[in-house]
Amino acid sequence: MKSFKTILIVILVFIAGNLRAQEVQQSLPEKTRILFLFDASGSMLAPWGNQLRIDAAKEILSDLVDSLRVNNKVEIALRAYGHLSPAKEQNCKDTKLEIPFSANNHDAIIQRLKYIYPKGTTPIAYSLERAANDFPENDEYRNIMIIITDGIESCDGDPCDVSLALQKKRIFLKPFVIGLGMKEQFANQFDCMGKYFNAKDIEAFRAVLNGILDQSLSKTTASVELLDENGRPNETNVNVSFINNFTGISEFDFVHWRDSQGRPDTVEVDPVLTYDVVVNTIPSVRKENIFLKGGTHNVIKIKSPQGGLKINQDNSFEYDEAVIALVRKANNPEIIYTQPVKSTVKYLMGSYDIELLTLPRTYLNDVKIRQGKLNEIDIPAPGRLNIAYSSKGVGSLYQLDDQGIQRLIKRIDPDGGKISFGIQPGNYKLVYRSDKALGSKYTQIKTFSITSGATQTIRIY
Repeated sequence: MKSFKTILIVILVFIAGNLRAQEVQQSLPEKTRILFLFDASGSMLAPWGNQLRIDAAKEILSDLVDSLRVNNKVEIALRAYGHLSPAKEQNCKDTKLEIPFSANNHDAIIQRLKYIYPKGTTPIAYSLERAANDFPENDEYRNIMIIITDGIESCDGDPCDVSLALQKKRIFLKPFVIGLGMKEQFANQFDCMGKYFNAKDIEAFRAVLNGILDQSLSKTTASVELLDENGRPNETNVNVSFINNFTGISEFDFVHWRDSQGRPDTVEVDPVLTYDVVVNTIPSVRKENIFLKGGTHNVIKIKSPQGGLKINQDNSFEYDEAVIALVRKANNPEIIYTQPVKSTVKYLMGSYDIELLTLPRTYLNDVKIRQGKLNEIDIPAPGRLNIAYSSKGVGSLYQLDDQGIQRLIKRIDPDGGKISFGIQPGNYKLVYRSDKALGSKYTQIKTFSITSGATQTIRIY
């Protein structure tokens, strides 16, 4: 009975360990905070259709706020700017958090909007800086900002720099910016802040605002299909990164997986951001500016055919350290990977130049990697060179090619006695002068050959 209990405990511990190992490590917060940054500068008194811009904006924003009552996973807040001081004062600190985040504050925001009246200037950058303090610290929430404006920065601030800095600090996600009846040439000044929408008329504003809400709050999933050279989704077991293409920070990483039917896994991602999706093959493949459609499943297809490379060398233990291969794309000086000899590594299909840190170095150029194939390369085993000295001195070791041209491969500066090291098969020349020699003419020259698996001894007197 005791034995049975012991076995049962072991099984339960094993199961619990596996369950812990399979906990979801990356997930989106269930709750969302939305800060409305509302332009109440003097220009909002301009006509817009049959209304003033300020009246149309208040009406539509109030309707949206009212519609959010039913969503208990969303908290909202209101900050305005340009409404505290008249334009002639050029108050570049004219911004205020009118209604902070809290549950059930919808009526408070709707009521406060009624009493906001346009007066002053447009301090967007300063308002963004102050808005950083509007979001209480809480990892259970996503922080979203919706900027509603009819003008560009009119103070000395740089809204783009401020927005980027706050996003990098993860104060809020990439903001949505809605331009009310603005000229097209202003789009570039807002694209650097966040995702810009130009609402040309009142109905467009209503549609954009509702669309942003759907994009922000609807559950959004994605799967990544890693395509082989024939466009079939057969690749897998590669780390995939969703990079925020605005901040450059990785927002989501996963090791690609396919089920028993070959279908790629589905992951939940934040549709507020725009991504560069990086498939971390060697070298990596990057698909830029991926915009996910909110509330639906998105399929991202990226061509990433791979093959394997294995480099074999017998007797590599003759070297003091493991032999490493420096792998480069063909005709490109940048090292993309360092691969130990006798290991197998996958590379993107293509041509590569390989430099092996043997003595002397071994070069393999234009090595082909093909889809789903293993390219196995054998390089000659090293021999061993023993150099015995009667006294310390200075020398050099050269490799000789078939025409007898020499290339320096190693400096020899012994303190006397004997040195020994692994060396590739080939023809060599040792040039050495003892420190007891009384002139250059006493330099000694030894030529010799090295054979795989054999030891060569050179004596210097």
